Amino acid sequence: MLIAFYIASAIAVLATIIAITRRHAVHALLYLIVSLLGVAIDFFVIGAPFLAALELIIYAGAIMVLFLFVVMMLNIGEHATEVETASLKPGVWGWPSALGVVLIAELIYVAAHASAPPGPMHVVSAKEIGISLFGPYAIGVELASLLLTSGLVGAYHLGRRTSREEERNDAGTVGTRIGSSGDLVRSGSGRTSYTA
Repeated sequence: MLIAFYIASAIAVLATIIAITRRHAVHALLYLIVSLLGVAIDFFVIGAPFLAALELIIYAGAIMVLFLFVVMMLNIGEHATEVETASLKPGVWGWPSALGVVLIAELIYVAAHASAPPGPMHVVSAKEIGISLFGPYAIGVELASLLLTSGLVGAYHLGRRTSREEERNDAGTVGTRIGSSGDLVRSGSGRTSYTA
């Protein structure tokens, strides 16, 4: 079991380093998902299956998939088709998939060779985790929730400001108006034409 812990830890550290050094956001998120899977296997190996399940469901499942969808949805531009085509190349998905296969094989090995505990174990329930989390650490949980809320409000305002600036730019570059001498003036894409 100790070797499984070290393999999962090494994969988690390697995937995290690769995620930090990637320039493309989708590639970094894929490696971050692999890193979170490695941490979940570490939790499972040390005897915390509830935390491993939370790591898989909440972090690797919900939050990372949300990040991937947001990054892919915001990738609307002139080169969106080229970026999507580049993201589908085997080299992009190959390494995260290979690391994920190693982690799944390791999880199967650990589950198959798990020995019975030497003595009676105390099973930590979700209620006990909630009591200990919201007992002495209640202020930390509340501060984390405030931090997440402020990030959400900041993202909303940044996105709103961007859409207003685009509306102003669109309204300022394309339009039709009547000049002072009664000529029709059309402006768009940097050209101005006069017609009588």
